[in-house]
Amino acid sequence: MVKVLQDIWILDRNSGVVLFNRVYDEELDVQLFGGLMSALNSFAEILSKEGLTSFELSQKRFGILKRKNFLFIGNCAKKVKEKKIIEELEIISEKFFEIYADILDSWQGDITMFQSFEKEIEDSLEGTIEKFKKAFW
Repeated sequence: MVKVLQDIWILDRNSGVVLFNRVYDEELDVQLFGGLMSALNSFAEILSKEGLTSFELSQKRFGILKRKNFLFIGNCAKKVKEKKIIEELEIISEKFFEIYADILDSWQGDITMFQSFEKEIEDSLEGTIEKFKKAFW
């Protein structure tokens, strides 16, 4: 399986609280990003019913998958098609709900219980070595 996603965020759709993230080169507070994405999605839902599904910034493409009350957001190189991003996010969301279904039913806001999720989705996440190779090879 080709590792597609560089960064990923899983956030509560309503509050914008980020339950899990794996981000290289963090330049922005994770919770600030979550609040912004939640607000943008809410605004887009008013305009188009479906909300935000993807966007591009500089050399990155972002895909957004909505499942239950959560937003799964991933980014990758601009050359990767949106469909591939969404496919990876679907795999990740299935694993997330499979592993954390019981916790999510009674979740009270403690995000530390999701920290180990990165191990479950390593096949979808591009590592620093791969990013380095792409940049210089």
